[in-house]
Amino acid sequence: MGGYILRRLALIIPTLVGIMLLNFIIVQAAPGGPVEQLIAEMEGHGGSALARATGGGGAEVATGSGDSRASRGLPPELLEEINTMYGFDKPPHERFLMMLTDYATFDFGESFFRDRSVVELIIDKLPVSISLGLWSTLVIYLVSIPLGIRKAVHDGSRFDVWSSSIIVVGYAIPGFLFAILLIVLFAGGSYFEVFPLSGLTSPDFNQMTWSEKVVDYFSHLVLPVTANVIGGFATLTLLTKNSFLDEIGKHYVVTARAKGLNQRQVLYGHVFRNAMLIVIASMPGVLVSLFFTGSLLIEVIFSLDGLGLLGFEAALNRDYPVIFGTLYIFTLMGLILKLISDLTYVVVDPRIDFESREG
Repeated sequence: MGGYILRRLALIIPTLVGIMLLNFIIVQAAPGGPVEQLIAEMEGHGGSALARATGGGGAEVATGSGDSRASRGLPPELLEEINTMYGFDKPPHERFLMMLTDYATFDFGESFFRDRSVVELIIDKLPVSISLGLWSTLVIYLVSIPLGIRKAVHDGSRFDVWSSSIIVVGYAIPGFLFAILLIVLFAGGSYFEVFPLSGLTSPDFNQMTWSEKVVDYFSHLVLPVTANVIGGFATLTLLTKNSFLDEIGKHYVVTARAKGLNQRQVLYGHVFRNAMLIVIASMPGVLVSLFFTGSLLIEVIFSLDGLGLLGFEAALNRDYPVIFGTLYIFTLMGLILKLISDLTYVVVDPRIDFESREG
């Protein structure tokens, strides 16, 4: 198993390089780069933007072009200085190699428009994304797996039909609409004011006792987590149910029952280990989606400044260091979570041997 882990870790490097190259090419092809953004700001705000453009700054790893209609009225010297400031005075292949060299040491450079390093921005946003993603994932798995098992055991019953109807309706409701409904009902919108409306903590959080901090933290999470998980139960519940139904009909289950084992012993002693493999396989995708991409509108509605909102704003502003830095982190975590998923396979079922299969 050790050799398999080392090979998978080694494969992460070329995979990262390939994905970053693809991102580099796609972003470079998109119109309206940071130079155009700055020129538009200079036309609208004059002095402040001009001061920033001429204030200097190190060349940054990015992609883009300074040639546009917006740049025709600028002095060539100023345009050249802007291109140098953003690093566009170098050819694309050189910028890409510089980016890979810096990213190998987790040096993502400075944001073009926030006057802060990308690492500082990511660290600032991580607590929000981790809180929202971690608790959402935990709630989904704690509800969906027992529910899926119960539906498999009572397949075709009234409970199975009604629970399927409820989770399908929940799946069909957009998370942001459900978030608005929760605000109207429970955050002082029109009816009750039970939970805080926005933020991850209260303004006086640092002055609270530890017990008050715990209550305050979870009270802020109730509504966004509920809105975030409303559509997540259906897929995992039905996946768990179908996986258990498939295993329940196999010969080893019939044999176990013939030996006199009760329902619980059959389900959790024999079926559970095999049926959970396909559920574990879906975990990396669920984690990455909930941590980084699935909660953008939820973050906006509840004023939660997380990684999803950071990446979205960076894409709008063509803030290339932030775009590439967040994409790099997302990709790296996704690859690591996939490896952890494979290792979890072995923990659940020691009969699986990835190393022998590769051979």
